[in-house]
Amino acid sequence: QLQPVASGGGLVHSGGSLRLTCAPSRHTLEYYTLDPYAIGWFRQVPGKEREAVSAIMYDDRPAKYSDSVKGRFTISRDNHENAVYLQMNDLKPEDSGIYYCAADEWGDGTRWNDPAEYEHWGQGTSVTVSS
Repeated sequence: QLQPVASGGGLVHSGGSLRLTCAPSRHTLEYYTLDPYAIGWFRQVPGKEREAVSAIMYDDRPAKYSDSVKGRFTISRDNHENAVYLQMNDLKPEDSGIYYCAADEWGDGTRWNDPAEYEHWGQGTSVTVSS
């Protein structure tokens, strides 16, 4: 089944930028397209619940952002590349955590920030922002 994998994390200074990529795992025998999926980005730090960051729908409905990242993060998708990106600018220490992407088939964004809406999860990528 589809396993979306997050990559692109790293260590940056406060005010820096990173671009995360979400793409289907290459370790499956079948090819999966992200076209029919809403893709959500979530982050988690130890001891806290998974927090929704942003989501992009399978169609042209507006993307969603949490208040904490609005104006700094931009989500986009490239169906030709079969990937979804999260451009993170002006990073702050509180943006640190493990970032996961998840897929919701035909997701319309109604409950974009609820992890239970997403059927497919994969390996996350670590983001550390130093002050």
